[in-house]
Amino acid sequence: MTPERHVLVLPDRDAADEVAAELAERLGLPEEPRPVREALAGEDDAEDAQWLVVLDAPEGGTDEAAWHPESLAALAEAYDGWLERGP
Repeated sequence: MTPERHVLVLPDRDAADEVAAELAERLGLPEEPRPVREALAGEDDAEDAQWLVVLDAPEGGTDEAAWHPESLAALAEAYDGWLERGP
């Protein structure tokens, strides 16, 4: 079974760093997720690139509320971002 992937899309590096630190603390991760810069489809200008924080849920899933998509989306939205879910 492939773990569920959550991608938090954030407007800038500072927001991505803060979200990564908060996720590590909330979820008890052994290390902070590493923010990655990526231009979204259709974006030509490098300044339009978004920062992503990619989070893979543990295998077997979790019932912990902090892992729920609604909780992750609320965190991203607090930093003017949004949540995308992957396979």
